[in-house]
Amino acid sequence: MDAASLLAVLGQATFAWDIAGDTLRWSDDIARLLPDIPPAALRTASAFAALIEPSSTVRSAAVLGAQAVDDGQGVPYRLEYGVRVRTSAPMIWIEECGCWFAGADGRPRRAEGMIRINNERHARDEQLLKLSQNDPLTGELNRTCFIAALADAVEDSARFRTSFAFMLVGIDHLARLNDAFGHEITDEVILESAKRIRARLRGGDVLGRFSGNKFGLILKNCSADDMIVAGERFLAGIRGEVVSTRLGPVAVTATIGAVSAPRHARTVDEALSRTQETLDRAKRRRHGSLMAWQPSAERDARRRLNIRVTDEIVAALNERRIVMAYEPVVAVATREVAFHECLVRMRQEDGEYGLPPDIVPVAERLGLIRLVDHRVLELVVEELAADPSVRLSLNISPDTTMDPDWWARWEALMRAHPGVAERMIVEITETVAIQDIDDLRGFVTRLKNFGSRIAIDDFGAGYTSFRNLRRLGVDIVKIDGAFVQNVMRSSDDRAFVQTLIDLAHRLDIRTVAEWVQDEEAATLLQGWGCDYIQGRLTGLAALSRSGSRAASAQPAVIGGFTTTSAR
Repeated sequence: MDAASLLAVLGQATFAWDIAGDTLRWSDDIARLLPDIPPAALRTASAFAALIEPSSTVRSAAVLGAQAVDDGQGVPYRLEYGVRVRTSAPMIWIEECGCWFAGADGRPRRAEGMIRINNERHARDEQLLKLSQNDPLTGELNRTCFIAALADAVEDSARFRTSFAFMLVGIDHLARLNDAFGHEITDEVILESAKRIRARLRGGDVLGRFSGNKFGLILKNCSADDMIVAGERFLAGIRGEVVSTRLGPVAVTATIGAVSAPRHARTVDEALSRTQETLDRAKRRRHGSLMAWQPSAERDARRRLNIRVTDEIVAALNERRIVMAYEPVVAVATREVAFHECLVRMRQEDGEYGLPPDIVPVAERLGLIRLVDHRVLELVVEELAADPSVRLSLNISPDTTMDPDWWARWEALMRAHPGVAERMIVEITETVAIQDIDDLRGFVTRLKNFGSRIAIDDFGAGYTSFRNLRRLGVDIVKIDGAFVQNVMRSSDDRAFVQTLIDLAHRLDIRTVAEWVQDEEAATLLQGWGCDYIQGRLTGLAALSRSGSRAASAQPAVIGGFTTTSAR
């Protein structure tokens, strides 16, 4: 095999370029290397340049536009370009390496070099570029590139005084589909949803994979009214037909949060935050719906209040101004105090108590409840260690039952203060008990191994079954006060509360009725066999336990163990 044939096999060919005469001479196998290019186009540099993309001047610019000076050895150059014979023909990517030589005037006169076909490398480069910009599953823009497109839309709307709509389309119940069918089917649903959205876009609109179950949409030149119409069109397209998967048909719906820009979003951050907020609100209201962001003075005021309250709660925690209020729980028959429920209060800097009297709901809403629960645990243990005659109950939030740091701290405190665990009752809200019964059972078991008792708070407000109460080994159920407060006026509430008390006793579980307002209700509850009551009748929460730590006490029995009730 001669040198020319070898070069052709390797996808290479040599050339000599007479710059002054505009002629090209190629190695013999150029026709085999570039079979689709007419011979006439290979004879002159100008004819060959006419086929070059993206610019026909790329070769001449590399040589004639060079600033280097030929010292007699020639000046090397390298460039890459595409060659296409016809508009419909595929692009041939060429890498050219050569050296030009100057004439007597110092300007380029001739050039010699080699070209190499590098379609495969260019295809790999294009694929890598596509992967860096597009979501691998759907082929749409990935999050990074989509947000860049959103930034461009924001800038264009300000520059040209146009409007656009930004939407987040969330596929509903994707986690449920994943659990039911697996990742492969979920991917099929995501891909099909993207296709259905894409089919309903106009030219110039932008679609991107924003996150696992969310797509982002930028609708150019779209008014607020047009945004609603377009959103309903996307929703109808997604839910219109079931998605055919390898495991069978799957019904799919989506929910959309949208904002009109720049009217209600002048920056990328505003567009993202307001659309995500609106999508969350739409899902809470009804899956499969569309909601557009609207300004709200009430919402803005509430957020300003949240910021202020967050600062005050954190400051109160740091300055040890989180304190306990004690609400007595009394035996309904003797009215002797069996134990006190500890409720959280915050002392303000001026010594007053407020914002609000019970800060737990605020702390839960603002994500501070974990810090509050840790402080409450310290206060309760401190009180129990200081007074061996007292029994206290403390409420823990749902997240705390799964907080390993809280458990580690509780265990350390119990080992440091022997005898305290036996006088502590941990109240868990009923909504926790139905989330993960097995995990909660492990938490309860650890507490009971130290001698503590477990109460389910607000029982009846959720969906905990009596079977789960038995599995958890619960000692006390506290019947939700919303049912207790109306037992004298509502036959339905009377029947419900009486049934709860009867079933609890069958499981050997003590009962506490909350929000007891008057003697008539207390008498009725006692007749049904209720063990303990708390509420306005027996005394609301106070900052002291109605007596000194040295006060005399009377014994009472809770769930088979003896307590000491403070006077």
